[in-house]
Amino acid sequence: MNAAQEAAREVATEHQPDATPLRERGWKVPILAAVLFLLLPATPILRIVVPLEQSVVLLAPLFAALALAGWRAGGRLPLAALWTAFAVWVLWQPGSVGTTFGMLSRGWAAMLAACFGAVLLAPVGERFLTKALLALGGALVLGAVMVLLAPGGATGAFEIYAGEIGRRAAISVRQWQEMTSTVEWQAFVQNNPDAGALALEVDRQLAELPVVGQQLFLAFLALQSLAAMALGWAVYHRVGAVRLGPPLARLRDLRFEDSLIWGVVAGLVIVVLPVTGAVRALGLDLLVFFGALYALRGLGVMIWFLAPGRWMMVFLTIFTLLFWHVVGIMAALIGLGDTWMDWRRRTRPKSQRSE
Repeated sequence: MNAAQEAAREVATEHQPDATPLRERGWKVPILAAVLFLLLPATPILRIVVPLEQSVVLLAPLFAALALAGWRAGGRLPLAALWTAFAVWVLWQPGSVGTTFGMLSRGWAAMLAACFGAVLLAPVGERFLTKALLALGGALVLGAVMVLLAPGGATGAFEIYAGEIGRRAAISVRQWQEMTSTVEWQAFVQNNPDAGALALEVDRQLAELPVVGQQLFLAFLALQSLAAMALGWAVYHRVGAVRLGPPLARLRDLRFEDSLIWGVVAGLVIVVLPVTGAVRALGLDLLVFFGALYALRGLGVMIWFLAPGRWMMVFLTIFTLLFWHVVGIMAALIGLGDTWMDWRRRTRPKSQRSE
């Protein structure tokens, strides 16, 4: 680069004080998110409803897609080569596939990564959520076409997944029964009667979750895939030298296109109509997926107004985990209302007015 070009770049940089930095800082949140994303699907209850139990199978190809897109945009080739090699090793290491569901899982991971990489390279959208939803929609369409063309069709694919869910549920029930049949547990229940009621509740959930996991498979798969793309986006922009878009918004600032409300409307219409089978399941999937997005938006509104400190945020997180069904419904309603009211633009919390 000659002196004139260097001077022009410096002048352009000086006139762009708000330019987004190449790398995002701070590893605490991404590391915590990665640990939870990798470990939670292996817990006895969540493993029944989380579609892909081995989260690394989903993450590795997405990391490779991000690194390759970054390389095409002027980033480093060694980083792209390293992540691509890791993805190939995860997807096709000897003995890793095992079952038909294992092959389907790896096929989905590769297809999602390919769609995400294509969207990253195409001049469509700018923010992460726009790109991720486009990639997710494309992968779902391609996946549906491939399932319909495969031997057995959608029925065969559903039977494969139902068998996998049943296998996981049997393992979880056996592990739970082994734990509750020990002498130590029996003694604990005698000294803590509430623990017996908790055990009965867990028994009930273990019996009901396989049905929930089968009915809402597509919604859970889409949410897990979206979370994997967000985690990959956050990690890449801490190690890559080229940005692929703006940073992820903080939860308190989370917004998205108001047109997504039509996903909720479509789900409600399908559920209200007198339909059954796959059509009704599709309506429930739409409600759960878009409802989760609006619940996150509603949580952002709540955090924005409460402006909690660090310890208050810890308390709110624990409260949300314990009463997720109540908080989730309330947050989803607040998020839906924010589509029209846009409460964060109407007023600012007192603790934020001096900022």
